[in-house]
Amino acid sequence: MFINTISESKYSTFKQCKLKYRYKYIDYLKEDEGLTTDPLHFGSYIHKILEEGVEATTYQELEDLAKEFKPNYKFNNTYTPKIDLCLKNFLRFNASLEETVATELVYKIDVRDDISLNGIIDRVIKGSDDGYLIIDYKTSKREKTKVELYQDTQMKGYCYAIHKLYNVPIDKIVIAHYYPITDNLVTCRYSTVQIHNYIKTIVDEVWRIRKLKKTDFCASENKFCNWCSYKQLCPIFNDPHTVNSRLDERAKKPKR
Repeated sequence: MFINTISESKYSTFKQCKLKYRYKYIDYLKEDEGLTTDPLHFGSYIHKILEEGVEATTYQELEDLAKEFKPNYKFNNTYTPKIDLCLKNFLRFNASLEETVATELVYKIDVRDDISLNGIIDRVIKGSDDGYLIIDYKTSKREKTKVELYQDTQMKGYCYAIHKLYNVPIDKIVIAHYYPITDNLVTCRYSTVQIHNYIKTIVDEVWRIRKLKKTDFCASENKFCNWCSYKQLCPIFNDPHTVNSRLDERAKKPKR
């Protein structure tokens, strides 16, 4: 199955379940929107405020953005107190940062002649020492440890992208998760060897996908199944007749 561009979403989906990968990235089937959860909507909402609020210097500016964007997101009232906390924490955190060179940075970087890596970075900061700080906003309850962050494949991809885009040495790049609910910044640095090994893994994974036939993309039961937007099309949870009937209903590919 030919593929020339890989992202963290594609990479993690393929590792989770090959059938989900097929439905999403080969067949382009529409996802079941009914499984969108409150945490996802709240996370997207806070991301939007922080993205648009990088120039804000007062709480009122952030509060105005929060009111403006709120109608576009749906989550229950238990999340409401967290909004004020996120805004106050972000205002203090934002004031401590140096030059913002990019927000919602969309990138596509060649890693081999016919393979590229793409993604979106929440925020990129340039320091007075010409080093770079990559920030990924997180609204989850559980924070990653430094050890977990050091193993994070998504952040490795971000590091490689900034290394290429800004021609900056890998050892001058700090990657971080910022948690506005707790006002905590978890950071780490990667070594050049670690990033090169990550790129090799990505290339190997692309070639692994390329060697597969469409019929090789089989379902795998895992801890993410209950939140899968294709669960209604999965043969593990539905009989073959039902799956085929539902696939026929979604057979027409949506415009991309």
